[in-house]
Amino acid sequence: MLPGGGRWLDAAEPFRAGRLAVIVGIPTTDDDVIEERIVDQMDGTADTPELQQLYADFAANDLAPLWTQRDDLMPLSPAPKAVPHVWRWKTLYDIAERSGELVPVGRGGERRALGLANPGLPGTAYATPTLWCAIQYLGGHETAPEHRHSQNAFRFVVEGEGVWTVVNGDPVAMRRGDLLLTPGWNFHGHHNDTDQPMAWIDGLDVPFSHYADVGFFEFGSERVTDEASPDVSRAERLWAHPGLRPLSGLEDQTSSPLSAYRWEHTDRALTEQLRLEDEGYPATVEQGHAAIRYTNPTTGGDVMPTLRCEFHRLRAGAETPARHEVGSSVWQVFEGDGTVVLGGTEHRVGTGDLFAVPSWVPWSLHADSQFDLFRFSDGPIIDRLQFTRTYVPGQRNEDLP
Repeated sequence: MLPGGGRWLDAAEPFRAGRLAVIVGIPTTDDDVIEERIVDQMDGTADTPELQQLYADFAANDLAPLWTQRDDLMPLSPAPKAVPHVWRWKTLYDIAERSGELVPVGRGGERRALGLANPGLPGTAYATPTLWCAIQYLGGHETAPEHRHSQNAFRFVVEGEGVWTVVNGDPVAMRRGDLLLTPGWNFHGHHNDTDQPMAWIDGLDVPFSHYADVGFFEFGSERVTDEASPDVSRAERLWAHPGLRPLSGLEDQTSSPLSAYRWEHTDRALTEQLRLEDEGYPATVEQGHAAIRYTNPTTGGDVMPTLRCEFHRLRAGAETPARHEVGSSVWQVFEGDGTVVLGGTEHRVGTGDLFAVPSWVPWSLHADSQFDLFRFSDGPIIDRLQFTRTYVPGQRNEDLP
């Protein structure tokens, strides 16, 4: 490692890719200017016919010299190809509604889901390199057939009700503000018990599982295995009792056995945090900023091994400092209006709008009204691999070198 780090020059220059731009000095403030100077990494090796032949032999034998690759493989800090991006709920819903009129749901396509395709990841339908997010639309009295897959999934409902997702034969009502889980390799389908269509967002770890080549898929029943429409699922009857664990379920489970996290509980938890703040207790993560993480009742950890789900509420007028975080996330505004600053660009967002935050891109929030936001991320993967880092300018950052 060179003092201060470095970056390789453009390998398109004829055999000059062995030259390195060495960073002279390390920035200590946001205003520091970094000076660069060029040095010969290959000890002044001349561009000769022999060197040209060496590079030709690399290509002929499926080899790539590290000195032409290091900048992409090991940048000085995360350099995501994904870009910060905002999707407008009204536009998404209108297109989903048109899809509902023209594209049937059923075997073949399986789901009428429209993936959020990050402009920085062309040729994919990925919101970030690790996260898939889509709007799914189900018309009145329609059924999405059952299937199962290795990928972990959830549903979050920003508006409407009347659909039941059936997970391993257990019908679970989907209502506004609810988080519904479908852990990997659980059979699941959806049925709409009303005359009205309904749309929600799906979140999955599809990109991560695709890159790791770990995915399996299996078709299930053409219809959901149970078309009942109970108010409370069996999983909730067993697990949705705070601080209480059934003695029949003492073994820890990789994913949460609780299939639904209801809005009334989320709303109450956030409301009480802000009330406690008013009473002088340190209950919020920042002034005017309440937040909760959905957890697995058998472990206290994340709801699924690859996906982290949170909910944030900002009082009107509250704002968060800009922060850089390793790992990517997708947010949806549940209610209210405000501003999100992504990589220095300000975006006005309102109910239903979604935005992607790639790794290490600075983000901050400002609330014009009470500002409620759902967030999911690849946090469990990043934490387990010990890549976690956060940088907030002006604060002590213990995990930075």
